[in-house]
Amino acid sequence: MRVFVVDNGGQWTHREWRVLKYLKVDTKIVPNTTPFEDFAGVDALVLSGGAPRVASELGRMGRLGEYLDKADFPILAICAGMHFMANHYCGATGAAKLPEFGKTTLMVDDEDEVFKGLPKQFTVWESHNDEITVLPKNFRVLAHSPSCLYEAIKVVDKPFYALQFHPEVENTEHGYEIFTNFLNVVEGWKR
Repeated sequence: MRVFVVDNGGQWTHREWRVLKYLKVDTKIVPNTTPFEDFAGVDALVLSGGAPRVASELGRMGRLGEYLDKADFPILAICAGMHFMANHYCGATGAAKLPEFGKTTLMVDDEDEVFKGLPKQFTVWESHNDEITVLPKNFRVLAHSPSCLYEAIKVVDKPFYALQFHPEVENTEHGYEIFTNFLNVVEGWKR
């Protein structure tokens, strides 16, 4: 299985790559300016978090829109990647009423595939000033936290998932399981 990590300038992009390597995935980190044609033979993408404030710095998010428009394979978007996905599909992001940094409690509303077999509540690691303020149509909410309505979402008719929190860091409980569940989605898509 080949899963590329698209680098949006996130502080933990290398950790996403490392988790995938640990899970025996053929992976590499690529810039967000990579032409979509370079993804021939790729089974999925992880859109990393990043420093840009997506609502006001869309230009720093490279070709993510092209990837979302053309991909016929699963995508997992994290933090800024999630914000871009929401904006791209006519939702909105903006300053969080209560920015989250550090540990918070995730509450799973809809297990779907990505939270399959996991507890209904567990600790996750946050690092964001912005959040989704308007959920795009055709998205389902999978999880929330005490101060953020949209911690995990999914496109209803595509295997596109997005997480506000960081499953790649050790402070997030069940992070490896979340990645494993996403890889199971990829395996199912390949079949």
